[in-house]
Amino acid sequence: MLPQTARASEYHRGMDSVRIDKWLWAARFFKTRALASKACDIGRILSNGVRAKPARDVHAGDMLQIENEGGLFQVEVLKLSEMRGPAAIAQNLYRETEASREARLKLAAERKAMQQYAPLPEHRPSKRDRRRIIQFRGRA
Repeated sequence: MLPQTARASEYHRGMDSVRIDKWLWAARFFKTRALASKACDIGRILSNGVRAKPARDVHAGDMLQIENEGGLFQVEVLKLSEMRGPAAIAQNLYRETEASREARLKLAAERKAMQQYAPLPEHRPSKRDRRRIIQFRGRA
């Protein structure tokens, strides 16, 4: 019988597919597996152009489109893992396309430039101001 660590490493070497929610969590696109699963459920994850459910298997070579708070990522799956590790190792699990990287950097630069022109409020809204904001948004 092999020691526990030898069996675990052998298992990961022979792995040919992983649930997409586990892979997204291991690759550090989402902080929790529940968030990765929810993103799949609401359609923010595409696998080879098809909406992915959380239990869908991901294989090496698959193209994924991932939308999270960091932006829109288009990545190719290079390696599979079910275990979350350091960020340096997680980045070896995928390769982001050049078009995706350039689009995200451009969007970030635009957001940063817009902050210069958006005036910051002088103070916090008063109770009266908050009521007006709520009324304007149509919640009351």
